[in-house]
Amino acid sequence: MQSTSHSCPRTACSGCSLRKLCLPVDLSDEDTGRLDALTSLKRPVQRGDYLFRRGEDFRSLFAIRTGFFKTQVLHKDGREQVTGFQMSGEIIGLDAISSDVHACDAVALEDGEICEIPFDRLEALSREVPGLQRHLHKLMSREIVRDHNIMMLLGSMRAEERLAAFLLNLSQRFGARGHSPTALYLRMTRQEIGNYLGLKLETVSRTLSQFQEHGLLNVRLREVEIMDMLRLRSFVGGT
Repeated sequence: MQSTSHSCPRTACSGCSLRKLCLPVDLSDEDTGRLDALTSLKRPVQRGDYLFRRGEDFRSLFAIRTGFFKTQVLHKDGREQVTGFQMSGEIIGLDAISSDVHACDAVALEDGEICEIPFDRLEALSREVPGLQRHLHKLMSREIVRDHNIMMLLGSMRAEERLAAFLLNLSQRFGARGHSPTALYLRMTRQEIGNYLGLKLETVSRTLSQFQEHGLLNVRLREVEIMDMLRLRSFVGGT
């Protein structure tokens, strides 16, 4: 695991702007203080840093305070399969709970900061704090739903539907963090988007151009402005 040698200023969970996204909302001040003690290990990450690699022993979960990450699996022949993109307020590492070994790599796509949460201590605290245990179950359930949705995305949608669903998902996540839901800055490359969606790079570029020609988007390199949210949603319909 790569790490940096300098430390970050201490920011307690109770004072973090992402608390509602990261933590259960019904924790008492006392329980929040106990959780603060678990998340004292905060550190900066730089673009290209790995939080963990596939096959490493599982010790901690990682809450993203700032920055953007991707998870990926590298095949034996060197091909990369992107399995997800994660942003501030989300937790990485849940995939390893069942096997005690990480099943993928987690790579920073930009500079940021993470909170490392030792899982054995978190698990012990969750047995004493029912609200925290329920929240962990919700996080794991969310992972299952996400995987199910990806299977639907790759198995039954056309290229236009896949890309529209991807952009709408980013829009919703940015909006939940207080950012504009229509002005998106893509931290990932078009190649990475295509890899994630099961599309060729040329298909991603062509579909973005088609959306722009029809007035759905305004695209400037990695800046994407959603001009017609309703029409973009119409591409994915009931899915």
